[in-house]
Amino acid sequence: MGSALPLGDPAPLDGALPADVRVSDDVDFGVYLHVPFCRVRCGYCDFNTYTATELRGARQDAYADEVLREIAISRRVLAERGPLRPAQTVFFGGGTPTLLPPGDLARMLDGVREAFGLADGAEVTVEANPDTMTDAVAETLAAAGVTRLSIGMQSAVPHVLAALDRTHDPANIATAVAAARNAGLAVSLDLIYGAPGESLEDWRTSLETATALAPDHVSAYALIVEDGTKLERQIRRGEVPAPDDDLQADMYELADELLAAAGYGWYEVSNWATNGAQRSRHNLSYWRGQDWWGYGPGAHSHIGGLRWWNVKHPAAYAQRLAVGQSPAAGRERPDAEARRLEDILLRSRIVDGVAVDEATAIGRRNVASLIADELVDGAAAVHGTIVLTRRGRLLADAVVRALTE
Repeated sequence: MGSALPLGDPAPLDGALPADVRVSDDVDFGVYLHVPFCRVRCGYCDFNTYTATELRGARQDAYADEVLREIAISRRVLAERGPLRPAQTVFFGGGTPTLLPPGDLARMLDGVREAFGLADGAEVTVEANPDTMTDAVAETLAAAGVTRLSIGMQSAVPHVLAALDRTHDPANIATAVAAARNAGLAVSLDLIYGAPGESLEDWRTSLETATALAPDHVSAYALIVEDGTKLERQIRRGEVPAPDDDLQADMYELADELLAAAGYGWYEVSNWATNGAQRSRHNLSYWRGQDWWGYGPGAHSHIGGLRWWNVKHPAAYAQRLAVGQSPAAGRERPDAEARRLEDILLRSRIVDGVAVDEATAIGRRNVASLIADELVDGAAAVHGTIVLTRRGRLLADAVVRALTE
């Protein structure tokens, strides 16, 4: 059911922003809609998600209406700060958003459209499990204004899917992609590497299967063992091996090689796209520190440097909204130095890079060593920008430490 919420200051029950928080027309506004429902809990997952037995009175069939109530609160709060900005991006994440009827997702999107408007050419993404995607679902989503489907493929190899507790039929990945294509939707495939028992050849099979489907975008994430998950307990008891760092590094390099050969360019450490237009604009808004409002249990928001997060459980979320209260549980406002360091952490992960001048004084002196170690691109650094090499992407955390010490 997800890791604990961060510590922070109490959030007001009316959801109001502090008087000195500035809302700028120059900063893009995005929307995240969290759908916290899953049929089963994957052993590696620590997201804020809930199976039917964990809902404790919360109702999936009432969820869209609850989100619409939070959207109404957000519109009131933001309207107090001046003209409302249209949403440049909307992202339905989870959980499994497509466990809800597509009409419910359409109503939630309509709520965003009515409250804020959608910018011309807005990117609207829905995450989907392959087994929940049909022609009819894809057509309904497209008609509602969805532009992009992010399909949780994870692997094409049955024993790897089993190790991850993924229940979908690998054959349905192609079916889901075809349904999206037939509806005119762009397609992203999400992959995970480093599962217990997964070999480099298994990973090659998944990559080749993915590229053969010709998606517009591919995400490939190394498996991380999160505290409190079933996978963490299995590893602790010696039932399955822990991920092998060297093997995961080999898997990353293979992914970058095969994806590049298939015409995909990296634009963030774990993300590749066929061209700039197919990059996830919503995720880029996070890495670039733009504004977004997150709706749903446990969702996080960021407006004008203020961050806040909602109560975690769907029942608590519903109870707050039923009496007209904001579901926000806590909030914080990092100081200028913390924001600068975070900006280096996030922007160094994307192909646009981060300005050398943003590094600390010691960090700027470390740039020469980073170039010598082939962790950052020398030509880009000479022109004032830190851009990671492939080796640097594998050691991104070390690069950030060098730039911020």
